[in-house]
Amino acid sequence: MIDSFKDRFLDYKRMNDGCSVRTIQAYGDILQRFGAWLNGEDPRECDDQQLLLFTGMYLNKTFKLHARSRIPYISCIREFYKWLHRLGHISGKNPAESLPYPKSGKPLPRVIELSNAERLVSAPDLATFEGIRDAALFAVLIGCGLRLAGLVALNRSSLVPFTVDGQPRLSVRTFEKGEKERLVPLPREAELLLRVYMEHEDHADIDSALANGDRPLFVSTNNRRIPAHEFIGERRRLSARGVQGIVIRHGLKAGVPKDQLHPHALRHRFGTELTESDVPENQTGELMGHSSADSTRIYTHLAMKKKTQTIDRANPLAKIRTPASELLKRMGQV
Repeated sequence: MIDSFKDRFLDYKRMNDGCSVRTIQAYGDILQRFGAWLNGEDPRECDDQQLLLFTGMYLNKTFKLHARSRIPYISCIREFYKWLHRLGHISGKNPAESLPYPKSGKPLPRVIELSNAERLVSAPDLATFEGIRDAALFAVLIGCGLRLAGLVALNRSSLVPFTVDGQPRLSVRTFEKGEKERLVPLPREAELLLRVYMEHEDHADIDSALANGDRPLFVSTNNRRIPAHEFIGERRRLSARGVQGIVIRHGLKAGVPKDQLHPHALRHRFGTELTESDVPENQTGELMGHSSADSTRIYTHLAMKKKTQTIDRANPLAKIRTPASELLKRMGQV
């Protein structure tokens, strides 16, 4: 029964609200699960208690979804019923109007340690095409703080030249959450690795041309799921899963702990270093592509190096004799 409304709702969100392809796909998957739970019943007959049951106990028990993971489901159901109500498919009160979002704490993000970031970016074999690609990819993730979705969507045209103090430089233009555009200057180290990668002779054997003449920036060299003659154009784009696999493979080989081997851990290193370097909060937020200052402030909890150095140097205990002073001297920590 829900199928008669689902496609029209998704078209509405796409055409009128400008939702991204990723959001539309997520809403479609959520409504598919909602339809399976309804088991043929008319969604217009649901009351607020039934919707609360689906978005709460059912999702938790059936799919092990905890509070934060259920938030997109509630958002989708609220939007779906708002649309049904607006078009007159529901008479009376909208049952999802007051559907509550679960309360949950916001966990601190995982951050790759700076020494492990060095191990990771140095792990690829620069004597191979894949090694140069992977080193350039790591440099862009660590040096520009891109989200994974933004990284894999990059084309060659995403590299934008500009001039600073008479010197030619490159920036990267990315479209991430909600198709928001941001322009981030490339560090010289990342720029050098990218230029070596893009000029590699192996590109001559890779047909990655897109319909508009552009080419994906980071290309895949292997795809066993499709015939070789179809492994061209957009299908040559390195996928998000492919990037995750590359990070894990090189990281484990370099001895980096597995809990730090996620592309987002590299992005968080970028944000943490900006904060450690006293970059103003608004500029950090702009470089990170944050829409909320709250997202930027989380890095003040992660940037402990400078605060620790300040405490060790300037706190009153460092300037007086205490029962621990002699022991610390013997340990070589003062």
